[in-house]
Amino acid sequence: MQIIIQEQTGGPEVLRLVERPSPTPGKGEVLVRVRAAGLNPVDASVRAGAFRLLGQPPFTIGWDISGVVIAAGPEADIAPGAEVFGMPRFPKQAAAYAEEVAAPSQELALKPGSLTHEQAAALPLAGLTAWQSLMEMAEIEPGHTVLIHGAGGGVGHLAIQVAKAMGAFVVATASAGKGEFVRSLGADTVIDYRKEDFSERAGEIDIALETIGGEHATKTVAAVRPGGIVVSLRPPAESAETQARARGVRLETILVRPDRHGLTELARLADAGKLRVHVDGTFPLREAGAAHAYLATKPKGKVVLTV
Repeated sequence: MQIIIQEQTGGPEVLRLVERPSPTPGKGEVLVRVRAAGLNPVDASVRAGAFRLLGQPPFTIGWDISGVVIAAGPEADIAPGAEVFGMPRFPKQAAAYAEEVAAPSQELALKPGSLTHEQAAALPLAGLTAWQSLMEMAEIEPGHTVLIHGAGGGVGHLAIQVAKAMGAFVVATASAGKGEFVRSLGADTVIDYRKEDFSERAGEIDIALETIGGEHATKTVAAVRPGGIVVSLRPPAESAETQARARGVRLETILVRPDRHGLTELARLADAGKLRVHVDGTFPLREAGAAHAYLATKPKGKVVLTV
């Protein structure tokens, strides 16, 4: 099979297409013929060596996949022929940038029929991050006001839709170029973070999804009501933790995990017409480096490799 590998960390040019033997599914695993693989910012961070999640190269990055099961190991609970999607093994190596991937069957779910493989491959990591942040950590309820930073990106554009599906009022921050896109997803208030101070327009916030971290998290904590919660995708500054204690705000950091239940719920929302996945660009597997270069431009929604 063909697979992308890297033997050193660095820029997109370190990603190379090579031939390798197909993996063999073990106990409780299935072999997936990958049709599409989604890109996420964590992929780029690991590739560049900024986030040493997989140790030292050589390794293959990528977690998001959508495809067809072509073989099943002992005790796997998905049969060959099923169309599936998921983000197996995260934060361990899944080697998703490949024609075939062996994955624990319980970390995959049936692909929603309303989505193409490209859309389904764009959903797992970003969608589960939104789902686990809002539904599990923050315990979102109808009527809550939710602040979502980076609302035009991979996690943000899905988080808006999850929050709206749960009956929340959504305040979104985005660049001017993504304003209409964010509104089209259901955001009630859209703030151009380059021109406006979100803390002055956001109102009383129950839940905040913090995608930037650092000192930005301190400002976000200050915008959340006492008793509210900030869920951060990136490490917050120490001042944010101090601010949270002083204001009586919960400050949590999330590391997404494989979750069949969450995937199934996201698929249900997609099939009900309440969740659309925006794929801004697709690239063939052999052009993984070009896909990473495009990802660095911060496109709307997601970028996907077709396999």
